[in-house]
Amino acid sequence: MAIDKDSAAAARAGIPSRFSGALIDILDDVSYARVDAGVIDDPIYKLRYRAYRREGFMDHNAEEICIDDLDETANAMSFGVYIKGELVSSIRLHHLTADHRRSPSMKVFPDILEPLIDEGMSFIDPSRFTADYEASLAYPALPFLTLRVAAMASVHFHADQTLAIVRPEHGAFYKRVFGSVPMSEVRAYPGLHFPVTLLGATVESIRTRVAERFPFFLSTAEERSQLFSQTIKQGAQLRIKASARHAYESARAELAEI
Repeated sequence: MAIDKDSAAAARAGIPSRFSGALIDILDDVSYARVDAGVIDDPIYKLRYRAYRREGFMDHNAEEICIDDLDETANAMSFGVYIKGELVSSIRLHHLTADHRRSPSMKVFPDILEPLIDEGMSFIDPSRFTADYEASLAYPALPFLTLRVAAMASVHFHADQTLAIVRPEHGAFYKRVFGSVPMSEVRAYPGLHFPVTLLGATVESIRTRVAERFPFFLSTAEERSQLFSQTIKQGAQLRIKASARHAYESARAELAEI
C-alpha cells in the first residue's frame, strides 16, 4: 500500500527529535473514543467542568458538568483521550460546511466565517479542550496528544482550514506548532469568563511541515476511518488506538526499499 505524502515527508526528515520520539512512545499507550452527547453524566463533561471551575472560567452548577447546545449539533464530535485506559483529556470538534454552520467559532465570528463558507471553504473547529489536572502534570505534552484528534479530522474530512478559538495568550502556541494566523480581534464568548480570538491554519499548506517537525501527528487512514466513522452510540466501547508509530515506521520501511 502506498504511503501518504505526510508520512513520507516525516520519514525523509530523519530520526525524530527527542521530544517527538517521546510523544510517539507515549502514544503507544493512547486511545481515543467518541462520546455520546446524550449521556450528560459522561466523564468528559465532568472533566470540562472541573477544569473550567479550577481556572474560574465558569459559574458553579448543581450537576457539576459542562455541556451546551453545541454538543448535540449534527456536525459535532466529542472525544475522550485515554492513557493506559485512564481518561486524561477531551476535545470537541465541529465540521463546518455550507450545510452545517453551527460551531463555537461561528457563534462569535460569523462575520468572518460566513463569507468563507459561502465561497465553498470548510473548517474543523476544535473547542472544549480540557485536561485532568494530575494528568497534565504527569504528561506536560498532553495538549499535543489531544490536538492530534483535530489534526486527524482535518485530513479525514479534507478541510480547508483548522480553526483555533482560544485565549489571546495561547495564540503563540498555535502559531508555532500549526502555523496558524490571526483572523480576528479579541471578542467575548457567551458563558465564559475570558476573551477569545480566532486563528486559522490552512491545512494543505502546513500538513507536510507539521509532519516533518512533529511526526506524532501522523496517523493511518484506518485509524482516521475508525475514529470518525464510528457512531455516537459506540462511544467508549470502541476505543481507537493511536497509530502514529505504525504510520511513521511503515513509511520509513517503504522508503528504504525504494
